[in-house]
Amino acid sequence: MQPSHQEDQTFTKIPADQLTGRNLTYENCRFISCDLSYANLYSIIFIDCLFEECNLSLADVSSAGFQNIRFKHCKLSGVNFSKAHDFLFEVHFENCILDNAVFYKKKNKKATFSDCSMIETDLAESDLTDAKFINCNLNRAFFSRTILKGADLRSSYNFTIDPDDNQIKKAQFSVHGLPGLLSKYDIRIE
Repeated sequence: MQPSHQEDQTFTKIPADQLTGRNLTYENCRFISCDLSYANLYSIIFIDCLFEECNLSLADVSSAGFQNIRFKHCKLSGVNFSKAHDFLFEVHFENCILDNAVFYKKKNKKATFSDCSMIETDLAESDLTDAKFINCNLNRAFFSRTILKGADLRSSYNFTIDPDDNQIKKAQFSVHGLPGLLSKYDIRIE
């Protein structure tokens, strides 16, 4: 039987079925090269953990806790983070594939998305105050009533953000991002 609380452990290449079970907590753990695609992570709590080179595509994160979690070089396509537990939710991504991921209504202030593919990612109604989008592909990412106050999108590209529908006060954009902010006006920028 697996202990309900794991601390300071490194898990390498473990299959998804080794993480299933209720009332499990992983604190300050590292997950390296694990295939957790389609995993049922229901109610598992992760605190101060690192996922590196893991595949979590279409993992079920319903009621899972993500508290100060870092994902590096991971595939998280289709993960619905909106179903994760809200308490202390904090996730950061570096060189990750987040295509079709869902962050609907999630609070993730000061989040970092660095060198990520976020094609068709749902960011509607999420609070991304002071978030950093560094060199991210936001093609067809969905922004609606999203809070982007103070967010930095200067190096990201392919986004379409309606300033009338989203809170972008003090957000930072590059000149190259202007077409993505003005697209609803159907004007040409040269």
